[in-house]
This record gives sequence, C-alpha cells and structure tokens, in this order.
Amino acid sequence: MKQIIECVPNFSDGRNPEVYNAIAKAIRSVPGTHVLDISADPDHNRSVITFVGSPASVEEGAFRAIAEAAKHINLDKHEGEHPRIGATDVCPIIPVKDVTVDECVALANRLGKRVGYELGITVYLYGEAATRPERKKLSTIRHGEYERWRENVDSSAHHKPDYGPAEANSWGATVIGVRQFLIAYNLFLNTDDVTIAKKIAKSVRFSSGGLRFVQALGFIVDGQAQVSMNLTDFSKTPIHLVQETVKSEAARYGVSVTKSELIGLIPEQALLASAKWYLQLDGIVDDKVLELRLAEETKNNILPQPYLAATAEGTPTPGGGSAAALAGALAGALIQMVANLTTGRKNYLDVEVETQEVLKRSAELRAQLTNAITRDADAFEQLLAAWNGDDSSPEDKALEIENATYRAAAVPFEVGRLCLEVAQIAKRITSFGNVNAVTDAAAAAILAQAAVKIAALNVKTNVTGLKDRQQAQLWLEEIDQLEMTVQRLVDDSIATATKRGGF
Repeated sequence: MKQIIECVPNFSDGRNPEVYNAIAKAIRSVPGTHVLDISADPDHNRSVITFVGSPASVEEGAFRAIAEAAKHINLDKHEGEHPRIGATDVCPIIPVKDVTVDECVALANRLGKRVGYELGITVYLYGEAATRPERKKLSTIRHGEYERWRENVDSSAHHKPDYGPAEANSWGATVIGVRQFLIAYNLFLNTDDVTIAKKIAKSVRFSSGGLRFVQALGFIVDGQAQVSMNLTDFSKTPIHLVQETVKSEAARYGVSVTKSELIGLIPEQALLASAKWYLQLDGIVDDKVLELRLAEETKNNILPQPYLAATAEGTPTPGGGSAAALAGALAGALIQMVANLTTGRKNYLDVEVETQEVLKRSAELRAQLTNAITRDADAFEQLLAAWNGDDSSPEDKALEIENATYRAAAVPFEVGRLCLEVAQIAKRITSFGNVNAVTDAAAAAILAQAAVKIAALNVKTNVTGLKDRQQAQLWLEEIDQLEMTVQRLVDDSIATATKRGGF
C-alpha cells in the first residue's frame, strides 16, 4: 500500500513570486514530493502551496519549505489582510490514503521538533496534534497575531511553545497540526463596505452560531468586500449550502455576491454535490459524468501517456536526460516488484532480511530518479534561459551560463551514479530473488545500463561548454568508469538469470 499525505502550508508572502516560488522549489527538491498548486493573494499577502507525497517525503518537504520561508519573510515588515503569526504561518498535515490520523500526529511532532531545535523557530501544535485543549483551534493560537506574540512569547504561559525557543524573531512562529481536508472559499460582494462582509461572516461561522464546520471573516480585497471562509467538512456542510446562506444574508443588506474564489484545491465530490443540488439531479450517479466514466474505463491503462505526449512534442524538454531518469526509475520499480514477490514467501525465508534491504533501497532510488525526471528538464530550460537572456551585463551573463551549464551536467551525472546503484541491486536480487521473476531482475539491470549510457552522453555533451575544466575532467573520468562497471553488472545479471531460469 502506498501511503499519501497532503500538506498545505500557508506563507506570509503573496506579493513576491521569487519568494513563494523559491519555497516551492525547496519542496520539489525532495524526492517523492509533488507540488499540486500554488495560490498567491497580494491583498492578503499570503501564499498557499499544496503538495503531496509519502510521510517521509512530506515531512522533509515541509521542513525545507519552513526553512526557506524563514530566510526571506520578515514579519516586522509584513502587512496584509489575513491574520498571521509567522513566515510559515500554519502547516497542516492531512491524511489522504492508507495513513492514520495518529501517524500524521507523530509526523507533526517530529517535524515540529526539527523546526524548533534545528531552525530555532517557535512551534505550536494544533488540531489533532494539539497538546492542550485550547490549542485545538488555530485561531486561539494566532489570537493577537504576530504583534501580540512578539510582545508576550518570552513571558506568557499562553505563548509557551511546544517546540523551539520562547523568544521573538522576525520569522515569527509556525503552527503545525493535523486536520481533515479543508476548502478555502471566498465570496466577493458588490460593495466596498467591509462592515457588511464582517456581519455576514459572523452570521455564517459556527463560532457565532452559524453553520457547522464553517469559519469565516470579512475583509476588503481590491476595494471589494469579501467573505473569506474555511469549510472544514464539506460532506456535512456542503459548499452550496454555504453559498446560499451568504447570498441570503447579503440580501438583507441590499448587496449581492458577484464572484467566488477558491484557494488551493477542492475535492471532486464537493463540486459534484453542488452541481447535483443546483441542477436538481439528486438521483444522478457519479459515473454519468463523462470524465469519471472515462477514468473508470481507463484506470487499468498503465502507460504514462502525458509524459510520452510531452516528449513527442517539438520542444527541447523533456528530452534524453529525463528519459534516462525515467528508465532508471522503471528499473527501480522492477526490482521492487521482484522483492515484493520474494518477501514473505516460504521458499525464500532464508533471504528475508536481504530482500527487505533491497526493497527499501530500490524504493528510495526509484523516488530519487522519478524526481530527477523533472529536475533534468528544469536544468536544461535554465541553461536555455541563460543563453537567451539579454538583460544582464556580459560578465553576469557569462556567470549565469557557467552555473546553468554546471547544473545541466550535474543532474545527468547524478542520474548515472544512481542508476549504477540500481544495476548493483538488480544483480544482487537476481542471485536470490523469486526464480519466477529472475528475468525481471535482469531486465532492471539492462534498463539501468541504458539509463547510465544516456546520462553519460548528456554529461559529455554538457561539459564541453563548462569553463571549469578540472571539474569537467573529473566528471568525464568517472562517467567512463560508470559505463564500464554497469556493463559487467548487466553481463553478470543475465548470466545468473539464465542459469537460475534454466534456459
């Protein structure tokens, strides 16, 4: 079973793309993480990044994001409509697939401890991870915002952190917790009177006697009153009920809703429920929706069609370097398959420990190589941008080209190294893995060899433009050695598979 966790950290900067894009890049640098959405709001001066991954990758991705935000965001200079207490204001952990709330709480504590003691950032735990009943609600922790926290963190028992120092710093505090999926949903009114938005927010939020599972505040955004809401359980308080309630309340004050806004992602079922309600299709089943029926019909189609289509287009990326990483990742997946067909089987109990070692490391290599597919494309696009850029001085442009050339060579070089290890593990499990899958282990070695050869070709191509000839020579010498070594591994794997398979 593949465990999936969602993380939706909120950062106190929605006006500087270089800041929130740098944070997203830090998340993407972790193998196994997938950034799904970046939403930035300059009026709230807040950005929200949605990413998913395994528990380990999400934990590391969140840690790097919080560290990156602390480098760039100064709360002493921050202004914005949205309440905030820190550079990374809140970092919710959400269980998605095959993971429990308790596991997420343990993750939140590990992350909080690292952030507190390795980064020196004050950390509070909220939601299901809260250590005090009064800290279950984020609003309680954030009451008074950064300014009140800065004045009281070193003296108030209320502000005593769960992890990290009880001292004020310009990056503020970070609130880490565990919750279920939340829909961030805003409605704009045809008025600039913020008092009306605040009255409507008060009438719909649960804490003031309104709708269950609704949090709401009133703001002015771009000169327009906005009712800003978090819907914490759309299955019990659906989005269309919230919409109609706000409309009804707005009519009391002679105003109307002009548009809505979604921050981050929304579950498909939330939209379907609203569509059924507004269209009065209460009896319709979901597979009447064309795309859902198609998804059901094609769910067993395992071909990576989007990647193949992108590769076939007349664009430089994804190209050979990405294909090398893909081949290596596929080789790692084949090794995992062989290991999974070996572990726990009666005839292979004597190699159980070794099988588990192979299973663990092949999964790690597969994740790293999967991440390298996009990293290679990004590196080459940066090289093209450096060559095509004309806004900098000749000296600066030369430096940008040199740095971009280095990255364009470094990524395939890393892929080559990783794929050599994939080939080593393939040879290893060929000798003891389930005999019925021994040819798959050899196939993994062959795929790894292809990946090494492609990566080597990319390294040799890119280092021709590198001015640091000493580094270029080191890479060329090692990549030649990688190619020779992987050839021996493939030959041994095929020989072993042939002998054990009896053909």
